[in-house]
Amino acid sequence: MFYFKLLIATVLAIAAWLATVFFTAFYGWWMSAIAEPGNTEQFYQAVSVMLEEENPGNAGLVLISAGEVSHRYFSTGADDIGPDTVFATASMSKWLAAFAVMKLVEDGQLDLDKPVDDYLTRWQLPAGDFDNSLVTARRLLSHTAGLSDGLGFGDYLPDEELPSLEESLSNPRASSDREISMAVSSEPGTEWQYSGGSYLLLELLVEEVSGQSFDSYMRDSFFEPLGMDHSGYDYLGSFADNAGSYDPNGQAATVFKYASKAATAFVTSSADLSSFVLSQIPASGLDNPLSQDTIRAMREPHGRTSGVDIWGLGTILYSPTGSDDFVYGHDGGNEPAINTVARINPQIGDAIIVLLTGHPSLATRIGSEWVLWQTGYPDVLDLDAVFDSMTLPILIGSLLILLLALYVAYRHYRRQHSSALT
Repeated sequence: MFYFKLLIATVLAIAAWLATVFFTAFYGWWMSAIAEPGNTEQFYQAVSVMLEEENPGNAGLVLISAGEVSHRYFSTGADDIGPDTVFATASMSKWLAAFAVMKLVEDGQLDLDKPVDDYLTRWQLPAGDFDNSLVTARRLLSHTAGLSDGLGFGDYLPDEELPSLEESLSNPRASSDREISMAVSSEPGTEWQYSGGSYLLLELLVEEVSGQSFDSYMRDSFFEPLGMDHSGYDYLGSFADNAGSYDPNGQAATVFKYASKAATAFVTSSADLSSFVLSQIPASGLDNPLSQDTIRAMREPHGRTSGVDIWGLGTILYSPTGSDDFVYGHDGGNEPAINTVARINPQIGDAIIVLLTGHPSLATRIGSEWVLWQTGYPDVLDLDAVFDSMTLPILIGSLLILLLALYVAYRHYRRQHSSALT
């Protein structure tokens, strides 16, 4: 009976240890940052080495500390690049598009909670099993509108003619080559589902409400006021100073065009993106066309998955800051190896920007290292690292529990044996 009870206690102890490790891993207990807290120079040196050694293409890195640019680094695979070199940003485009929507809200032209169909005349969501009147700008921004397209917009070759916005909405080209339908497929407001198509619809919404093309509205409302002279939605190859496109082997690749400006076609330089990021940090002294109250409202949680707040209004919520706020921003990635990052810690006015081509995930990995270094918490895009961090403490803790159980069993056996001899 003693050994049976010891076995049960051992199993329960190991289970409790597994639960403890699992729970605490999401608070970064088993992860180590690549630099000491507050040591920006050490962090910069570590990530510049990562860019130099792992990315065979072109990259630009900017670190912002307390509202000022503290470090810049440019890694050149085959071109001479600098602060004004223009990169494709992929899905980071959605972050910029969200600012356009919120500008219309601030100007009193758009209600976040009014059905988007009320504003649209050129195209509307097809009728289906769910109530399209529940699809609002707020839900489109936060990927909670019930659209499950999962776009991923497909590439267009440089000599291909891009479809109209309405044509893309009716028959979008997906990067996965799947047949995609832009329709409501679940009850709006009930769950988070990533939807690139939501931002295609928001692009149309901005045009219909503003009376301007999407790119001209962005230029007038944001790019010109912020001095972003090397930003826009033109084909990347049309910019004289562009980073091009490289595959993971460092070979020059086709520079593609994209049908959705709001979802994936934004191009910018590290200098321009720095202006956009700095304008969201009050300590920089650079004003954003949106008020700070609106910018803060954009990082209030709206999208949740697995019980975790991960999305605001057009922005990813990477981790808590410890002051009832979030590190926020947006990542992007396109074929063959485009990866971009912009993340802001509003608590202290720090930020990171990485624009690169030549590696499909290095910018995101660097952004995740930055979040861990800044806050001590892993970010929501780094779950693989979270699970990896559990392995060693699980093994060591379980082994110690087993050794302790064996020792207790041995002591019990010795006592029983001694009693029998006497």
